[in-house]
This record gives sequence, C-alpha cells and structure tokens, in this order.
Amino acid sequence: MAKIHFDPQLLPVEGYAGEAALVPERLSASWLRRRFVAPPAWKPETVDESWLQQHPSLKRASVLIPLVQRDGALNVLLTQRTEHLSNHAGQISFPGGRAEEYDSSPIETALRETAEEIGLERRHIEVLGLLPEHVTGTGYRVTPVVALIAPPFELAADPNEVAEIFEVPLAYLMDGMRHQRLSYELPEGKGRRRFYAMPYERYFIWGATAAMLRNLFHFLRA
Repeated sequence: MAKIHFDPQLLPVEGYAGEAALVPERLSASWLRRRFVAPPAWKPETVDESWLQQHPSLKRASVLIPLVQRDGALNVLLTQRTEHLSNHAGQISFPGGRAEEYDSSPIETALRETAEEIGLERRHIEVLGLLPEHVTGTGYRVTPVVALIAPPFELAADPNEVAEIFEVPLAYLMDGMRHQRLSYELPEGKGRRRFYAMPYERYFIWGATAAMLRNLFHFLRA
C-alpha cells in the first residue's frame, strides 16, 4: 500500500463483500491440512494495480499467516507495526519481510522474518502452503505462507518493528459480511484505490493484510 496521508478508519464504508461465513467444519486444523494437500480450482481476488508500474522492479518478500490452535479453534496471529517505520507505519500486518539472497525459498523468508520480528521458533510452525502473491504500493511482491501454530510458545517482539502482537478468531475474519469495501483518491490523478477493511475491536485490519485474508477466505470456501 502506498504511503497515505489520512486515517483510513475515517473513510465511509461503501459496502460489504457479503458472502456467507465459512461453516465451522472448514475452520479446523485437520480440514485445512486436507485443503492444502488437495486444493480445488479457485479464482484469487485481485485489484487493479496498474499504477504500480512506477516501480522499475518489484522486491520479493514473504509473510506468514499464522493460524494458532487454541481450544479446538483457530486464531490468526497479527502484529501492529511501530509508528516510526517508513512503510506501513502503525498498520496491522502479518509477520514477515523482504527476501534475502541467502533465503532458499519464500517459505524460508517467512520463517526467518517471523523469528526475527516476533521470536516465534520454527518448531512451533507447521507450514500448510502458499497463497497467490500480492503486490503492494511500496513495490513489494509478497508471498503469503499459511501455517498452523502449536502452543505453548513464547513471543518476543522486535521493538524496532513491532508495537503489539495479538490474535483474532479465524471465524470472525472468514465472514464476508465483515469485509468492508472502502476507497480513496490516489495523488497525481492516478485514479481511485479500492481496498478491504476488517475492523476487529480496536484494530483496523486493511490494505494488503485484508486482501491476503480475502484470498484465504476464497481458497477455503471454494
């Protein structure tokens, strides 16, 4: 998402995606394992990112979509970024970051960055699979890596990058009636940028994070 100069929470809600919530059966660890082993035909949701061609090249990055197993249900682990960062300051994100030359794969990038950002050790992480890449307005091509996380585990946030770590029930996020549609006008006459938001309590999940959750939703409901 390009750097913005307004509070997206103040934008009017233009509508809701509106799809029915996923049935509980599809929100279990065992069902997700089977889905990623034998994925169905499905169509990812994309947005018009033609204005991003201002970037001569896109940098590779990966994020982990951590699904924490708690009391028979799954929670999505998210972070709130610190306010001083140059990109996505204060926004809700998945743990992850830029790929390095020594990373052997997008999965390796996601695992390494997760350990660096929030201290989650690999022995707690069961990688399920990948979702389609997402291109951000800051010039990154991001690979989402979906994984199950087995408690108990300890976390240690990098204070330079992460202000807070929290969890949201997966069932809450996998409901199309909670997926708000919003938009804002891009600078320099580049048109209108449309995006999703999924507010939860005091957290405002939007932009690239919400877009990746939308594709997880489509993948699980297909």
